Amino acid sequence: MVQSGDTLDILLVEDNPGDARLAAEAWKEGGVPGRLHVVPDGVEAIRFLRNSEAYASAPRPDLLLLDLNLPRKDGREVLAEIKNDPDLRRIPVVVLTTSQAEPDIMRSYDLHANCFVAKPVDLDNFISVIKSIADFWGRVVKLPPR
Repeated sequence: MVQSGDTLDILLVEDNPGDARLAAEAWKEGGVPGRLHVVPDGVEAIRFLRNSEAYASAPRPDLLLLDLNLPRKDGREVLAEIKNDPDLRRIPVVVLTTSQAEPDIMRSYDLHANCFVAKPVDLDNFISVIKSIADFWGRVVKLPPR
């Protein structure tokens, strides 16, 4: 279990560089110690999680923030692969996407996402949502051991 005061490793899978930068700033402002690692698509996310290729020394993330609409391998495929892998399935996955479509919500939970959060389009609300995620997953939740 990640202990109080530990630094979290968070993997953000986000193809929009602007959203990735905002998420990093908002997480920092949230005051939860953490290292945010960003990959731009689902293929790179799986490589990071499996410590392959350029990610051989990547840390095991304590939390994954996953966009659904990604190039090369979309978030639904990534989520299915993670939750079907005994070595990865305990990593909490927060689906963080612009989609508010009911089929995306249902499919994400069917694939065992830990929660589904629609990204607000308003900048202040987006920052507030990221801070809330940081607070909940960094201060409230007891995370599984790395």
